[in-house]
Parts: sequence; C-alpha cells; structure tokens
Amino acid sequence: MGEKARVDYAFVLAVGLVAGTFSGIVGTGSSMILVPVLVYAFGPKEAVPIMAVAGVMANMSRVLAWWREVDWRACAAYSLTGIPAAALGARTLLVLPSRVVDVAIGAFLILMIPARRWLARRDFKVTLGHLAIAGAIVGFLTGIVVSTGPISVAMFLTYGLVKGAFLSTEAGSSLAVFVSKVATFGVFGALPAAVLAKGLITGSSLMAGTFIAKRFVVRLEAQSFRLLMDALMLASGLVMLWNAAQAP
Repeated sequence: MGEKARVDYAFVLAVGLVAGTFSGIVGTGSSMILVPVLVYAFGPKEAVPIMAVAGVMANMSRVLAWWREVDWRACAAYSLTGIPAAALGARTLLVLPSRVVDVAIGAFLILMIPARRWLARRDFKVTLGHLAIAGAIVGFLTGIVVSTGPISVAMFLTYGLVKGAFLSTEAGSSLAVFVSKVATFGVFGALPAAVLAKGLITGSSLMAGTFIAKRFVVRLEAQSFRLLMDALMLASGLVMLWNAAQAP
C-alpha cells in the first residue's frame, strides 16, 4: 500500500468516526458526511457500493447498541416493503431529474416539522400501515440516490419513537433495506472483493462512532431530542432545496 493510499484510508477512518458519532445521535447523516470523502479517496464508481456496505455495519451497530428498545413491529412493517423496493431501486437508473427528487424530499422534510407537531396535538400517530407505505417509497429511493435517511427519520418520529427506541428501530429498518441494496450490487457485479474490503474498513469506523454516541443520547431529554430532530430535518430540507436550485 502506497503512502497516498495510507493517507486516504486514515482520512476515511477519521471522518467515518465523526460521521458514526453524529449519526449515532440523530439516526442519519453518515452518508451525507462520508460520500464526498469516499468519492475523493476511491472515486465515484466505488463510493456508492462502499457506502452501502458501511451503511449495513452502521445500522447493525445502532441495533446492537439499543437492542432492548427496538420496536420490532414497526421495523417489520417498514422492512417488508422496503426490502424489495430497495432491490428494484438499486438496479434502476435514475428516472427522475435530480432536481425533482431534491425538491420533493426537501419540501417534505420541512413540511413534516409543523405537520408532526400539528398531528401530535391531535393525538394522531403514524400507523404500521403508514410505515409500510413509507418503506416502499423510501426503499426504492434508497436504491437510486445517495441518502434518504431524513425521510425515515421523519416517519419514525411521527410514529412516536424517541431516543434509543427511535435510533434502534430506524436502524433495524434501514439495515434490512441496505442489505437488500448490497445484495443487489453483488448480484450485478458491482461489489468485487476490493470494494467489499473498503466498505468493511469504512464501516468499522462508523460502528465505533455509534457506541461513542450512546452516552450522549442517554443524557438527552425526550423533548430536547425531538427539537434536535426538527433542526436536522430543517437543515436537510434546506440543503436539498439548495441543491435543486443549483442544478443545471
């Protein structure tokens, strides 16, 4: 391994640790942080399958960290439709202009902030049926775009989960979707041994970050956690709208 390769791996691992800690607190964000670094270090062709493998490991670590708080019914409802949808998305070319996808997701995230509060005041919660529908939509989008984590965050928060229960259940559902995506990459030859190894190395830093994050989550009050999630959805939505505005 040359000097540049060692520096690249060290850089990826350092950023991965930060990304894993951040996503371990808020439940998403590792892809948005890591993908630009992976593109720089390994090129755009390898970045997506590497991130898919790392995503499996990151979500697995969140499930392990909060194992006793997983809502398995919610996880199953989301995953049953998300798994086949992710496989379909992973082998489908991007059929919509990126601007349309960014605007739709960005607007959805921003509108979910007041919508969630309005629904909470009326004691309305997302049902298992709603989660199944969301799993199909988000699963498909996960196969064709870099990150859809904020959408699943919005759905599971509106379902009523917070802190460890939210982090573990969302991670369990995302784990199933990412496994489907990785398997599809493998079937179609997009996951050679070298790429798989890079994904496992990257994923190890995300896993370490998850367990560092757990001590911070434990100390957060439920209301503070919800406010943090609102801020995350607002920031993610604005970034996606900004990306849409800059697209040619």
